Amino acid sequence: MPLSHPRRSALSEQVIAALRTQITSGEWPVGSRIPTEPELVEQLGVARNTVREAVRALAHNGLLDIRQGSGTYVVATSELAGVMHRRFAGADPRHIAELRSTLESAAAKLAAERRTEKDLKQLDTLLTRREEAWESGDAEAFVAADATFHLAVVAASHNDAMTAMYADLGEVLRDWLRADVGAELTPETHMDHTRLLDAIRAGDPHAAAAEAASYPFLCDPSRFTAPSGG
Repeated sequence: MPLSHPRRSALSEQVIAALRTQITSGEWPVGSRIPTEPELVEQLGVARNTVREAVRALAHNGLLDIRQGSGTYVVATSELAGVMHRRFAGADPRHIAELRSTLESAAAKLAAERRTEKDLKQLDTLLTRREEAWESGDAEAFVAADATFHLAVVAASHNDAMTAMYADLGEVLRDWLRADVGAELTPETHMDHTRLLDAIRAGDPHAAAAEAASYPFLCDPSRFTAPSGG
């Protein structure tokens, strides 16, 4: 449905809100290319300049990345996630590894203490999906499936603040996982997460925390160079 047409400044805010909703709802997931400017004009029923202004505003806030000749891509699901992505784009890989290890270990400990049957079913499903993605040989599919599994572990902690922070760091962590895994999946970079899920299922917080802390990187982080901020 076309948007209503209040005064221009309010209309711009309305378009920004509409585009942000597409991102935060998952309709346009991280890494996807959003519809073209003419398509957005048609969908929203507003002028091209209004769409352009909204896209630029969301790019400035870190949710979108405008790539000349390629299109506009979703790079974060919230303004804070965009800030995180820019802030840590050039960080030392070891520091990212330590941050991930600390967050995931604490979350896994809480998950072992607080997980529900619903959490366990979700984790079972996502772990299976992770293994299927690995078997497919599609590196990007594996990165997405692995990240989704780890986010579900953090969510099973039932600590909303920790889950929100981890989600906002999501694209930063996916960047490093992409660098870690590389363009092709190889046997030496595979890491089984069955023991982590088993510890959470068993309600063993110490084993869960230790397991989560044991694999911040699949390989030696000293070989990495920082990914670009774009």
